[in-house]
Amino acid sequence: MTKSILKQMHNVGIVVESLDNAVSFFTEIGLKLEGRATVEGEWAGQVTGLGSQCVEIAMMVTPDGHSRLELSRFLTPSVISDHRTAPVNSLGYLRVMFNVSDIDEIVSRLTKLGAKLVGEVVQYKDLYRLCYIRGIEGILIGLAEEIGKK
Repeated sequence: MTKSILKQMHNVGIVVESLDNAVSFFTEIGLKLEGRATVEGEWAGQVTGLGSQCVEIAMMVTPDGHSRLELSRFLTPSVISDHRTAPVNSLGYLRVMFNVSDIDEIVSRLTKLGAKLVGEVVQYKDLYRLCYIRGIEGILIGLAEEIGKK
């Protein structure tokens, strides 16, 4: 067996139109803003393959400190594709799932901010209550509440 060189997943990235609105939305879920910065220069374009670019980013971190969400707003080049209304069975990256302590409370808080349930809150066996919501800018978010450990 070969030795794994993978240490951990660092972050998931989501491109948004309004960094401020996205930061507020994910703060309401419970993530904390770790920092904001502008990323630009030749090295950045070499990584992404986009050439000259200028991107505002905000790094959000989960309460346990183990997972991060990188929110990006491209100033240049312009965004060329929009997947915000894609249904849940679309190919490619689609959603991020968060483990929450009270799914009803967080759904209530997020719907007050304009989020909408995609389907409904359902129970899977005696393990989880689950739902998908469409949040700010149409971002698809999964919520999971463990019920076997209450």
